[in-house]
Amino acid sequence: MKAIIQPTKKYYRILYIDTHHIRITGMLDLVDTPKGIRPVKYRIRHSKSGGYRNTPSKDLITHLRRSRVYLTAKNKPFESFLHDLQIQFSYVSLCRFCLMDDRVTELDKKNTVGFGDGEQICMDCARKELRRELVHMGRLGRSALSHLDELLEKYRSVDRVLATIEPDRLTVGHTLYDRLEAHPVLQTAGIEELPFPHEFVEACGVESLMPVQQLAVEAGLLYGKDLLVVSATASGKTFIGEMAGLKNFLEKRGRVLFLVPLVALAYQKYERFSQKYGHLAEVSIITGASRIQVRDSRRPANRSRNAGILVATYEGIDHLMRMGETLPNIGTVIIDEVQMLEDRDRGHRVDGLIARLKFSSSKAQFLYLSATIGHPKLLAGKLDCRLVRYDDRPVSLERYLIFSEREQKIPTERAMVAEEYNRVSSKGYHGQTIIFTNSRARCHIIAEKIGDGVAPYHAGLTQAERRQVEEKFEKGQLRAVVTTAALAAGVDFPASQVIFDSLAMGIEWLTVQEFYQMSGRAGRPDFHDLGKVIILAEPGGCYIRGSRLTEEEVAMGLLKGEMGEVAPQYNLEQSSELYVANAVICKGNENSIEKIEGYLVGEYEPVEDLLLDKNLITRENGVIHLTSLAKVMAEHFIGVERLSRITRLVNEMKDPLDILADLECASDEEAAREKVRKENKKDEKTKKKKKRRGRRTK
Repeated sequence: MKAIIQPTKKYYRILYIDTHHIRITGMLDLVDTPKGIRPVKYRIRHSKSGGYRNTPSKDLITHLRRSRVYLTAKNKPFESFLHDLQIQFSYVSLCRFCLMDDRVTELDKKNTVGFGDGEQICMDCARKELRRELVHMGRLGRSALSHLDELLEKYRSVDRVLATIEPDRLTVGHTLYDRLEAHPVLQTAGIEELPFPHEFVEACGVESLMPVQQLAVEAGLLYGKDLLVVSATASGKTFIGEMAGLKNFLEKRGRVLFLVPLVALAYQKYERFSQKYGHLAEVSIITGASRIQVRDSRRPANRSRNAGILVATYEGIDHLMRMGETLPNIGTVIIDEVQMLEDRDRGHRVDGLIARLKFSSSKAQFLYLSATIGHPKLLAGKLDCRLVRYDDRPVSLERYLIFSEREQKIPTERAMVAEEYNRVSSKGYHGQTIIFTNSRARCHIIAEKIGDGVAPYHAGLTQAERRQVEEKFEKGQLRAVVTTAALAAGVDFPASQVIFDSLAMGIEWLTVQEFYQMSGRAGRPDFHDLGKVIILAEPGGCYIRGSRLTEEEVAMGLLKGEMGEVAPQYNLEQSSELYVANAVICKGNENSIEKIEGYLVGEYEPVEDLLLDKNLITRENGVIHLTSLAKVMAEHFIGVERLSRITRLVNEMKDPLDILADLECASDEEAAREKVRKENKKDEKTKKKKKRRGRRTK
């Protein structure tokens, strides 16, 4: 039998254990007498049932002599008492929480967890204490609880794990989820060693290639090969396009078309290309016409369509082509941020634009650039190009996960923004932060509550306001910008830290691809030594109607998730929009329409018969002719379902503002469901009226 003595503040507790079961529990005090230290008030109980009964002290001595005695902590009085009785003893480390529940768990290296001020408890009790502390956090998903258990196994400290969910204890280092290490720069070729025109070598400002650029050159970049380049943000993808584009242009193989998804990004590229290559080629920008003409809606810029270097947004070039205009003598087409093929709303348009450019500029070299693409080898096959992939990051990236209630997010962000800005890199730059949130209104709320040096940035600002924010951030005059998904697509802000205030962008949860794209904004090799990504996930938080997922479950899915294959499927609306746009560029030739459709990455629905039935197109001798309404579909980026809705509203309403309000307040799918509901309701009323007419009257 074992006798385990546990000193407490008021008395000594003794557990008599036979094998793994507690047979007797005892309590006693010690007093100092002339004969030495002696026990008093010895009481015992057998098993957990029943009460304590007074027991002679001699029984204590008998029990101790028959047992192997262990002390759970050093205690001079009891040690002296045992020495006087010549009873041997040793020390044992036990879980105090188990002892309070009349259980004995010996602590060792495998099951010991720190708790409080230097105390050690067992892993099972640590998990129970952790869950007791989590009660105030609301409903935590199973994946989040598993993550906290993993942290407990990793750090062996309840307090350190609690630091991820309690702002008053918050130490960012305790919330580290993982670290993506940077790799040393490989030996690469000098720019003068490569077959470039001399004037390009002098203008580009580059002495030697970065690793991904070296791989692109080895894959045939300078010999006209089409490439899909997948590499981390700030690894040098843009210069790959510059190398091929300027080489082709200066060697008389055609003009350069550089396509980007955002107007702000287009202006950044336009200004940089103008500064670097303006003396070698005319540089212009095409962003499309604004439907709302307000002062300062467009920056002063060269907008010639005949320039040697054309920087354009996807929709800007696409609109020209849908109007029947052509872009002659294009030698290089660079599609930046090609992961937009997966975008819910714009993916089919990007896919169609690429296919139409392949048809109209069949001899051009095509370069597709992205930091985040799932299964890029499959996409390269669909695009009929070579894959250049470089997975190493130029700057290490640390990812942190913090469980935070909604009202605690902004105070946490305020502290992190301040801490990051106070940190100066070895290159001499202050750390700056991008905060992603889910609405324009919250952008302003966060910026206002964090205070000076923090600005909102979103599509609702004027061009002048956005330009001012961009310039201040680039000069290091802002500590942070707060934005929606607008920055994720590649606006070049030198941020060292990215904070996710929300994992919902608008009315949808982020996808893994979107999350990686946004995370990639953290850490630039020319500015920073380290990039940080911080997720503030609200346990139980759900901002998406109809979704059963909560924010902390989404966070775990994003951190552990893998990007899927780029294999979009287009619905009837998207397919009909693609069809009429394709018909414009090839002047209705059915064979050419089929050829363009063969270039598409996504799968589309056959729509020709439907458009014929609705009298939107006609067919004559292998040529498709678009009616006026079909041309409207092409020029204004709308499909057959939205056209039908607009036609119906025009017939029902007189005020254009009412029509616009109806279009903006509900999606086409919601409007179609509402129309069916009203028609069914109308049919039910008609049936009831017919029944009432047949009713007898007295």
